[in-house]
Amino acid sequence: MRYVVKIDLTQNHDIVGAFRSINWKEIQKKYNDPGTKYCFDVLDGKKQAGYDIKLACFRHLRDLQRQNTKKFPYHYDIKQVNQILKFASISPNVDTGEPTKLMDWQKFIFSQMMGWRDRDDNKRFTRVIVSVSRGQGKTYLMAILAAYSFLIESLGLENQDYLVASINYKQTMKIFGYIKSMLRKIINIEPFKSLAKDAGLELQSEQIIEKKTNNILRAISHEAGQYDSYHFRTAVFDEIGEVNTRQRISKIISGQVKVKNHQFVQISTAYPDPTVPFHEDEKMVIQAMEQDFKREADSYLGLIWSQDSENEVYDPKTWIKSNPLLGLPDQKENLLSGLKDKRDNDLLTGNIADFENKNLNLWLKQSTTSFLNLKDVEDAVDDDFKIDGRQVYVGFDYSMFSDNTSIGFVYPYQDASGDVRFHIAQHSFIPWQQAGSIEAKEKQDGIAYREYPKYCTITSHEKGIINPEQVYRWLLDYVQKHKLKVVFFGYDRYGSYQVKNITESLNANTDWIIQDIAQRTSTLANPTKFLQESFATGKITRFNDPIEEKALLNAVVREDKIGIQVDKDKATLKIDVVDALIDAMYQAMYHFEDYGIANDKSTEVKRMTQQQVLDWFNNPKSGLLGDDYYSDKNAN
Repeated sequence: MRYVVKIDLTQNHDIVGAFRSINWKEIQKKYNDPGTKYCFDVLDGKKQAGYDIKLACFRHLRDLQRQNTKKFPYHYDIKQVNQILKFASISPNVDTGEPTKLMDWQKFIFSQMMGWRDRDDNKRFTRVIVSVSRGQGKTYLMAILAAYSFLIESLGLENQDYLVASINYKQTMKIFGYIKSMLRKIINIEPFKSLAKDAGLELQSEQIIEKKTNNILRAISHEAGQYDSYHFRTAVFDEIGEVNTRQRISKIISGQVKVKNHQFVQISTAYPDPTVPFHEDEKMVIQAMEQDFKREADSYLGLIWSQDSENEVYDPKTWIKSNPLLGLPDQKENLLSGLKDKRDNDLLTGNIADFENKNLNLWLKQSTTSFLNLKDVEDAVDDDFKIDGRQVYVGFDYSMFSDNTSIGFVYPYQDASGDVRFHIAQHSFIPWQQAGSIEAKEKQDGIAYREYPKYCTITSHEKGIINPEQVYRWLLDYVQKHKLKVVFFGYDRYGSYQVKNITESLNANTDWIIQDIAQRTSTLANPTKFLQESFATGKITRFNDPIEEKALLNAVVREDKIGIQVDKDKATLKIDVVDALIDAMYQAMYHFEDYGIANDKSTEVKRMTQQQVLDWFNNPKSGLLGDDYYSDKNAN
């Protein structure tokens, strides 16, 4: 049976409904392996799991249907699955000294990583995400993987590099020490004892080496970052959710490009900062799984055990979604009791975000100084919004060397129910002089700017600084292209001298209302608070713009006796977009008020397009041409 049904879960998210709409008899008859059985159990409701794991299970079953087709050149090899599971069955848990019997969800991880192959029988998934709450045995699983790859997958190979890494030296050596302890016990068991002797295997302080083949498993922390010149066949990175840029990680990935059968495994729990690359990758692979009909991210595996909602903090019956070890009957009561104690203590101390983060695997903005809530920002996305012909308020934040130059747009509108809303958008201009190159700038900021030409423009200046002519021309062309009616243009009066040149040109060549805005709390408090509250109450919509999203989530609140203002915690965190949006909101917030600029009759004509002026001029109600003119015209 070949799959023919087009399924898109991006809107309704009804995985179970999609699952039930398909006849699975052929797949059930053919596949009885632990990984496939787990998927059926999850989607049949026999095992409780969150949305992301249901997606991964549905993807596996659908892929079984479409395997070995022209558009899907992959197949599922049960022999490969059985091989690593057999190895796992003899791999000791260093805490007990004995192998730990794997649970179904753990077998599912290995089945996906090892079972799916391309036409050359290399691993399909070259990038892997495994995310689960703290204390769920991730280290044990990854130690099995590293040991298996180094001992078994390396057979017949020479000069191969393998990597185990974490955020710092201490964490790296912790997982490396676990692998060493595991291998120390394994190589005392035949046939591995003879295999290790023949290969000249040595367990050294910071590496494991087979002297005969020169295969080396290296422990290199992200802190050290010395990944250049290595070509890792298997790379395992623990707690990667704490890494805030792709700069060093990209070295691991680029070094693997030409290595056959390679795999980069990223393991982590959720962290307070949702703008990190790991979370961005999670969102990407989730979207790819939802778009079942597309062939995107086919080489990227995402296995994410997490809660579906913050509301589940108060529903322990659901915690198995992020804590799958609760499925162990002999440990359930003890584990659940510990989680409840942690939850209750964090509630009493006002630190429930820590429990949600670490123990429920939910991405949050933990800091109390955060400007916006992650969920509010993500829920605001509306890519169907049409801007053409609308009234717009524009904010402008200019830079030269390091910061981005951003233009913010606020479109006031009423939805189908007549409720007042504001659609926000932005376009940024990216300098790279201080970083040295656009590549370095992307790594520094953690944003692949060149991938988003819709939302940003790389400066055309040969020195990498902002080109004011480019900014000015882009803005005018954009307004003209979309037939926008610019109600207001607000800008930072303390910006570069180039701002004066741009605003003077706008004054000379447009009829916009242009105002400089002092960047102090007394001036910005109201629009800042208005933007914040509008997000919280669902009055803001926005495009799915990653540059804008990152800026919104980077922003923190600074308070004084007068009010609030946005700021950032680190120089490399960009909030220029937020500054521009607040400048636009300085007047946009009053759009629906009688005293707002848009409703000021004294400036009505000034804000009209040429056609609107002509229509108004010829309207009998204007009285400009006199009653005789209209009488004569009607007589004719």
